[in-house]
Amino acid sequence: MTSVAPTSTTDQVPVPAIVQQVGSVRTDVQGLGQTIQTDAEHGDFGQILSAIQNAVQGQSSTSSTGTDGGVSTLASTLGSSASAYADGSTGASGQAVVADASKYLGVPYVWGGSSPSGFDCSGLVQYVYGQEGVSLPRTSEEQATAGQPVASLAQAQPGDLVFFAGSDGTASSPGHVGIYIGNGQMIDAPHTGTSVQVQSVSDAGPVVAIRRVLPSSASGTTPSYSATSLSGAGVAASLNVPSNLAPMFLSAGATYGISPTLLAAVAKTESGFNPSAVSSAGAEGLMQIMPSTASGLGVNPMDPQQAIEGAAKILSGDIAKFGSVPLALAAYNAGAGAVEKYGGIPPYPETQAYVTKIMNLVGGTT
Repeated sequence: MTSVAPTSTTDQVPVPAIVQQVGSVRTDVQGLGQTIQTDAEHGDFGQILSAIQNAVQGQSSTSSTGTDGGVSTLASTLGSSASAYADGSTGASGQAVVADASKYLGVPYVWGGSSPSGFDCSGLVQYVYGQEGVSLPRTSEEQATAGQPVASLAQAQPGDLVFFAGSDGTASSPGHVGIYIGNGQMIDAPHTGTSVQVQSVSDAGPVVAIRRVLPSSASGTTPSYSATSLSGAGVAASLNVPSNLAPMFLSAGATYGISPTLLAAVAKTESGFNPSAVSSAGAEGLMQIMPSTASGLGVNPMDPQQAIEGAAKILSGDIAKFGSVPLALAAYNAGAGAVEKYGGIPPYPETQAYVTKIMNLVGGTT
């Protein structure tokens, strides 16, 4: 999706009716996650959630055999453990902060929100760090005085706080904050009408401050998401997902309730992860979306993040419509009309091979 400059996150008490509404939405999303977790046809999304949850609960000790439910895989992709927090009272680390923040992808933005029912930007930051035993002030302006300054984004590490002027802020009084995750990406709650998401730092506007409220990692390196963070079972690792695209698949999967690995497999099959691909039929971009379809979705198919969001929306709708991932894939390739006409996967060799290939990539069957 196209990011815009964040609006004000001035702390206000949310209207009770809004809190009740977003709480209901959050409950529905959690229910959907449980359904996906028990439905093998929907891929390994449940394992992703489980791995993140276990990592946040402190079960992040690595295993050379990889038999810890994917926790070691997730932890290794988020980076090496940081040393204990300055006062010695917490073992919080940058990768633990990022893993915790990832749990709330898709939670709606609520002005003044500071709980999993709804967050504003500084509410998300305060809540996530609180889960790691680190107490931070409530507002972005106050948070910009916590910890130590970081000179530039090039020196930022996962878990650092990135501040922006926002529509009502200045360099000395920031109006927006996000949690840096590496590779120029952050997790934030942008503004009314959006939800907690992964987005490029550059899309949020000029950075006016970066603060490190956790100690630097012992290695001094900047960990980042990689393909393996898409799958606790390691399925996505075999897809060789480019590291800059991995957070986009994770975010879109959380937003639309489908497997990020499924989205990555579609991208690999459609374009070989080439954001500039154009087919002989005119399909464009990473997810090979036809211009007319992209126009209807309101996305730019040549923009990777928008393309992935558009594909996730299409697949999510067709999974709900046909009740089957293979049929949704057939519709993505040949059109929903063809699936309806034949009452199943159309007898087109290309479409049948397409469905089989992707289901094999995600570990499913047709």
